[in-house]
Amino acid sequence: MRLFIGNKNYSSWSLRPWLLMRELGIPFEEQLVPFGTDAWKTVSTLSPTGKVPCLVDGEIIVWDSLAISEYLAEGNPAIWPADREARAFARSIASEMHSGFQALRSMCSMNCGLKVQLNEVSPAVARDWARIDAIWQEGLSRFGGPFLAGDRFTAADAFYAPVVFRARTYSPSLSAAASGYVSTMLALAGMTSWFEAALAEPWRDAPHEDEVRAAGTILEDLRKA
Repeated sequence: MRLFIGNKNYSSWSLRPWLLMRELGIPFEEQLVPFGTDAWKTVSTLSPTGKVPCLVDGEIIVWDSLAISEYLAEGNPAIWPADREARAFARSIASEMHSGFQALRSMCSMNCGLKVQLNEVSPAVARDWARIDAIWQEGLSRFGGPFLAGDRFTAADAFYAPVVFRARTYSPSLSAAASGYVSTMLALAGMTSWFEAALAEPWRDAPHEDEVRAAGTILEDLRKA
């Protein structure tokens, strides 16, 4: 299988299936396509949306991070929790993340290598962070942690991985339980690998960089290029 992804520094959607496959030991070949380059034409010939992530498994092409997760789950039961209640919760919160939190996405775009102080935290962004904090607390409390649906990493955690990097970048006020979950996620081998690769990337995509500069003040830039 080949997984087409965008820049690791920016591409939150790409992170989800990449981390899911990496943490669960599902073999795949990574195909990174930097934003704004001619190589992007390759994605356009494969994905009907012309976007990443895009999974190519022989003659089968699967686009969209949730669709990829469900496709992989057909042959890998560990992608979702075994317990029915935990599985229902995991699917619900993954779907909520997939379709919601627009204010947070708009104001706090993923940029792994930066620390940013926002110019302001709008009520909508504050509500999004509060809802995420509540989701994390509920999952950890109901199913015992250290992951959102129990003692194993599942697709639910993969879907919130980009928010974990955003928490590192924008330093929102989080509960003790939510802060602990951020630390647990950042310590994963897959998250560490993604983060280190993001810092080493030589590319800068102007639209993504402009989004961050418009949102706040850059306090620290850890990127090496």
